[in-house]
Amino acid sequence: MSGADHEAPGGRAERPCTDVDAATVAAAGDRLVQALRSLTPCAPVRDLIGATDVAAAYLVQEHLNASRVAAGARVVGRKIGATSQAVQTQLGVDQPDFGVLFDDMGFEDGADIPLERLLQPKVEAEVAFVLGEDLAEGPLDVAQVRGAVAHAVAAIEIVDSRIAGWDISFADTVADNASSGLYVLGSQRRSLDEVDPVGVTMSLRIDGAEVSTGTGAACLGDPLNAVAWLARQARLFGAPLRAGQVVLSGALGPMRPVEAGSTVVAEISGLGGVTARFAG
Repeated sequence: MSGADHEAPGGRAERPCTDVDAATVAAAGDRLVQALRSLTPCAPVRDLIGATDVAAAYLVQEHLNASRVAAGARVVGRKIGATSQAVQTQLGVDQPDFGVLFDDMGFEDGADIPLERLLQPKVEAEVAFVLGEDLAEGPLDVAQVRGAVAHAVAAIEIVDSRIAGWDISFADTVADNASSGLYVLGSQRRSLDEVDPVGVTMSLRIDGAEVSTGTGAACLGDPLNAVAWLARQARLFGAPLRAGQVVLSGALGPMRPVEAGSTVVAEISGLGGVTARFAG
């Protein structure tokens, strides 16, 4: 089955608005900035902005991410979260969310992952795309996205939360840059003429034990649907996807916690394997 057999979710037609004032947004953002800098988990920010205020949550995310840019980080892509029905039900939402990838977040296949940069990491396997063309104009549908992808690779996303105990609502995870951490890209690059993301199967192993499985269809029906949704939202929020950027399209199966000393291997059919080592 191809991506054309699925319909990408519509998402918002215009950027959402909030009644939360700028000072409150800044206070929530500063709480997350401090947690990131000190590597000390903080209380949820929903006490300040509410649990479901999407508009306020993205403003807080922008505050958090602006602090990283001010410190010298460079945006290299985006990540998509809440792409499965189970996660959306858990968080009480009907659409995904997105965050920003920075240049210091990406690692090569087989790399040793610096646990000292993480608070409470979990791992998930997904299809990553590298764009060969901008996604800034036009309908930004699945057909356009397919044509804009330079190649796909297997990826391990290392999700993390600055919120203590992963005690998150939808607004908390959005504000916290979609619970981003680090990511590892596989070395086998495949064009979309060579692999159709909707048809892939995934197996995630930690120290040899299979802990998660899934398929491409688990990601909004097709990972390309997720990218089409992201492309429209990124344009709506004033920062369209650009050629050369990496897009982590969303988990193909449940995320799992990881500890020091573990080796994580994700195998995705058609894309090969990718390994991350968490030094003890």
